[in-house]
Amino acid sequence: MGAYDLTGRTALVTGGAGGLGAEMAEALARAGAAVAIGDIKEDAGRATADALKQSGAKAAFVSLDVTDDASWEAAVAATIAELGGLDIVVNNAGLEVTALLADLDPDEARRMLEVNLLGPALGIKHAFRAMRPGGPAGAGGAVVNISSVAATIAFPGIACYSATKSGLDRLTRVAAMESGKLGYGVRVNCVYPGLVANEMGIKLANDVVALGLFPSAEEAVGAVVGLTPLGRLGVASEMADAVVFLASDSARFITGAGLPVDGGMGM
Repeated sequence: MGAYDLTGRTALVTGGAGGLGAEMAEALARAGAAVAIGDIKEDAGRATADALKQSGAKAAFVSLDVTDDASWEAAVAATIAELGGLDIVVNNAGLEVTALLADLDPDEARRMLEVNLLGPALGIKHAFRAMRPGGPAGAGGAVVNISSVAATIAFPGIACYSATKSGLDRLTRVAAMESGKLGYGVRVNCVYPGLVANEMGIKLANDVVALGLFPSAEEAVGAVVGLTPLGRLGVASEMADAVVFLASDSARFITGAGLPVDGGMGM
C-alpha cells in the first residue's frame, strides 16, 4: 500500500474493534494515517487501538454508537481533540440478521436499518460538518461507506440486510452530489465487499443452513464461490486495500462511486 500515502491525515473507523473494521484501521495506519477506533465494544476497541500504537501508529479509541446522533457528535469531537483533525470517515459498522421474509421479525429489521443505514447517514452528517470549510477540521476529506455484494445480488435469507446495503449505495451517491454542490470538499464513495470467511461470513453460512436453504455450510460457501468468477472467497486485507485507495489522493477525482471487491460476483 506504499503508493497510497495518508501521512498527516486522521481517520475514524466505525466498528473498528474487530473484523473488517480492525483490518481497515490497520491498513489506514500502515499508509500513515492516525486512526480512531469507533465502537460500542470498549475493551476490544481499546485493545485494537493499543495494538496500532504498539506498531508505531498514532491511534485512539472513541466510544461510538452509530445509531445515536449525540454519540457521533462526541466521537468526532474526541477524534479531533485527541488526534488533531479528521480527514477520513469509514462507515464500516454493520449488522446482519439472516431470516426468511415469511418469518421476518420487525424489531430485527428495524435494528438493521438503524445500524446499516441510519448509522452511515449520521456519519456522513458529522463528517460533513467537521470537514467542510469552517468546520473544526475544515480541510475536506473522504468518506468511505462499506456496503456489500449483497446490494447487487439476490441471495436467499438476507433480504433486509441486502435492502439496507442497497440503500447505502443510494445514500453514498446523493451525499457525494450534496458535498460537491455545496463546496464541502468531501468525496463520498462506497465499497461492496464480497463474502469473507470471518465471524460474520461464517455465521451467515451456518444461518442459511439452519433456515433449510442449503444442506451444509460447505455447500453454502460453495454456492458463493460458484457465483464468483475468480473462484474463491475474499480476504479482509483486500477489502481494506480498497478503503485505503478511496481515502487517498490516488482517488482524488472519484466521488459518488461504488467499488466492487467481490471477485466479480456482483457484476
